Amino acid sequence: MQLSPAAIPGLPANLVKELERRGCTIPQEAPTKKSSNVIKGAFAKPGQTDWAALCSVNGVSTILVFWKGSEKNPAAIAPMEDRIYIQGFKKDGFSSSRGIRTVAKDFIRRHHDTYGGPRLPRIDHQGIDDMFVGKASVVWYYYNGQWSKLAGKD
Repeated sequence: MQLSPAAIPGLPANLVKELERRGCTIPQEAPTKKSSNVIKGAFAKPGQTDWAALCSVNGVSTILVFWKGSEKNPAAIAPMEDRIYIQGFKKDGFSSSRGIRTVAKDFIRRHHDTYGGPRLPRIDHQGIDDMFVGKASVVWYYYNGQWSKLAGKD
């Protein structure tokens, strides 16, 4: 199932408007009572509230990161075809096995220590865990003006 941005509780009106302008729908993980794939956190630096949404347009979902909650110039990362993540079909659409969530320093360090990967930058704010639900994930971490792909769950 995919929701319209307006159906996501708590999403600021300016972001609803921008996501709708882009033609986004928000893929939903297997049915739950809670909406998924719109998150907030400090993705650029400590103390700054940013928003991220998994935006699906024409069968491709991209993580859009809205700095300081502004609709202007969002970062666009990790575009992937929705069909890769289709979990099951129902009459009202499909459920997705792609999910995003906010992760903190301890999650990032623990998974790096377990699975390795490139040398970690200084971890002083949150990252975005981009999950293939129930299987694996990668963490997107913004540092020094660019996104790093770090170890998530395996």
